[in-house]
Amino acid sequence: MNNNYDDFNENKSDMTESLYLIDDLKDQINNKKFLQKEHWSAIQEKLRIDWTYDSNAIEGSSLTRGETLFFLQQGLTVEGKPFKDFLDARNHAEAINWLYEVIKDNRSVSQGLIKEMNALLLSGVKYIQAINQSGQKIRKPANPGKYKVLPNHVLQTDGTIHFYTDPIHVVDEMEALCQWINENIKNKNKHSLVIASIAHYNMVRIHPFDDGNGRGARILMNLILIKKGYPVAIIKNENRRKYLTTLSQADKGNINPFLKLVSDSLIDTEKTIINELQQLSEKFT
Repeated sequence: MNNNYDDFNENKSDMTESLYLIDDLKDQINNKKFLQKEHWSAIQEKLRIDWTYDSNAIEGSSLTRGETLFFLQQGLTVEGKPFKDFLDARNHAEAINWLYEVIKDNRSVSQGLIKEMNALLLSGVKYIQAINQSGQKIRKPANPGKYKVLPNHVLQTDGTIHFYTDPIHVVDEMEALCQWINENIKNKNKHSLVIASIAHYNMVRIHPFDDGNGRGARILMNLILIKKGYPVAIIKNENRRKYLTTLSQADKGNINPFLKLVSDSLIDTEKTIINELQQLSEKFT
């Protein structure tokens, strides 16, 4: 897909039913949340753990959900696991806390804000794994919060090499992305799920940083959803292959499968929240 952000027409897609369900579940959550305010912080903490675990697992973290929970709550590492995996867990959880501050302060999406987010995700990371032009694995210094200066690429499952946006175009494309988000987030005729998903895809398409692009794109997506009153869409690690496949399909001009994946992920989160609220209600009544 190119950087034409308005190729998708939700009224002419098969997404209508999913979008109606998303809104219906959101209303159910708001009604239950109002009646069970004392339980909401527990739900938020569960989502923070799940989101951190799944987002980092998609990027290759070896931590289990239980190890992620134990580390974030107790601050203790598990023997035999790479220290960077714990660093990534801490940084992601802190980035989520930062995200809610951004929303509370009603900050608009800007290149500065996205760089701030990347700096949080890579805080304390000295080196990142990379592949040079000869195909060899190398370690190179991390540059938290700074755009890439060398081209980056990925080897896809079909054996082809996909190159991301050239560094010389990153500033202009990221500015276009930020402007598009800020304009469309006020558009009542475009569903928030569609806006958030398209923003997510385009940040991955640009891949502005040496590292943290996937985690950052998922945080950006959820920033938009939360701003618009929706829960977070947690893309599960078990759907990693489908996630990467639908992103590849979007690169070829068909973003619909990716939108469907994100909508299914949001619906799954919403149903989880409703079930948790129901169980907590039954437990304390």
